[in-house]
Amino acid sequence: MIDRSSPLAKNIGFVSTRFCGTDGVSLEACKWAALFEENGCRCYWFAGESDQEPTKSCVVPEAHFQHEKNRWINEQVMGSTRRTSRVTRTIHELRSLLKAQLHRFISRFDIDLIIAENVLTIPMHVPLGLALTEAIAETQIPTISHNHDFFWERVRFAVNAVGDYLRMAFPPTLPNLRHVVINTEAQEQLALRTGISSTIIPNVLDFEHPPAARPSGATAFREWIGLADGDRMILQPTRVIRRKGIEHAIALVKALNDPSNKLVISHEAGDEGFEYARWLEETAAENGVDLRFVRHRIADPWSKNSRRSCRCNLWDVYPYADFITYPSLYEGFGNAFLEAVFFRKPMLINRYSTFVRDIEPLGFDLIVMDGYLSGDVVSRVREVLENVDRKEAMVHRNYAVAARFYSYGVLTEQLNGLLRPFFGAASQLVRTPQMHVAHPPRTPAPGMKPVPQRVADSQ
Repeated sequence: MIDRSSPLAKNIGFVSTRFCGTDGVSLEACKWAALFEENGCRCYWFAGESDQEPTKSCVVPEAHFQHEKNRWINEQVMGSTRRTSRVTRTIHELRSLLKAQLHRFISRFDIDLIIAENVLTIPMHVPLGLALTEAIAETQIPTISHNHDFFWERVRFAVNAVGDYLRMAFPPTLPNLRHVVINTEAQEQLALRTGISSTIIPNVLDFEHPPAARPSGATAFREWIGLADGDRMILQPTRVIRRKGIEHAIALVKALNDPSNKLVISHEAGDEGFEYARWLEETAAENGVDLRFVRHRIADPWSKNSRRSCRCNLWDVYPYADFITYPSLYEGFGNAFLEAVFFRKPMLINRYSTFVRDIEPLGFDLIVMDGYLSGDVVSRVREVLENVDRKEAMVHRNYAVAARFYSYGVLTEQLNGLLRPFFGAASQLVRTPQMHVAHPPRTPAPGMKPVPQRVADSQ
């Protein structure tokens, strides 16, 4: 229940190009919103697409990164070092329109705090980033920029004709703006490249309250993808984009050589085109792997409006997976990693850079690959699929480690440090009493590292 008497009963305005579906930015925004609403805040949404409550949303189609005007701008300025006066004029016309809409949004919902979700970080929508930067400067509303992906982390933005705008707004430096990043490398690069200090807040889940499965949702999902009772679901819980390394999941299923194994990709394709999805289908067919794409919309489990419009949500998928594949080549953090741990599922994970630096040292018990699928890795996957005791020991330990480092309690503590300078010591987030989470034994299993006893300072 929302506590309207809380000292932190503020109106929070979340701003991005899209709050819809199960991409990492949308999911993390909803987790933050859930914590704010627990504490008496009211959350509102500005985006080009939103599956939040219509009465709490300001949907401006021109704010979507796939809007035709923005796509035209990107075609002109990405991969080139020169832009024409026509392009500059179009950028500023769209910036002006969006800034006016942002001011209306702020006024309509009497916004006290803005949360900019990746819109001041990665230049998928340059006019929106410029518009929001100017709106923040003009209103002086306290703002947190939640930065998931910086432009220097993406090859497609390496050559561009908008360097002046990137220095202005991706990200901006303003006195009423605080920056949040999701990993150590991003914090260091942000400081090195711009001189901006930031706070690390990793992706989180509510490990204090374990998930509950819905049998009806699972039935619907299995029917949608055509799974029979004896089929084993190997789940790839990511969008269909190149950096997810899904070809490694296909290689794993082929190597396991068991016709009951079905590789299921739960998220949608299209954010970066459909060519990779078509190649995956061809590769799977050539290797005799039964690959199933989910062709139906999977709801965000935190969005009430989204849950009403879809027959099942992401939480209806994980409980009935037998194994998780997560062979990503690059991740800012890794939502699917946390979700697999949350649902106590064994997984294969590639050692992408953020995992190596921020996650692996914490002492998780995982099957890891280092850029390629070896015979030893395949054998370890087969062992976990066939040995229930081994699987249970693995998932129990992983849940306990994640509960210590990636819970809502961690999010609460870090957000309070950001909110205190804005609203004072009395306006602090609190969490409901934590459930008891059994910690792994002090003496680790052979070959395992002990679990660290406290979170390192993220400042």
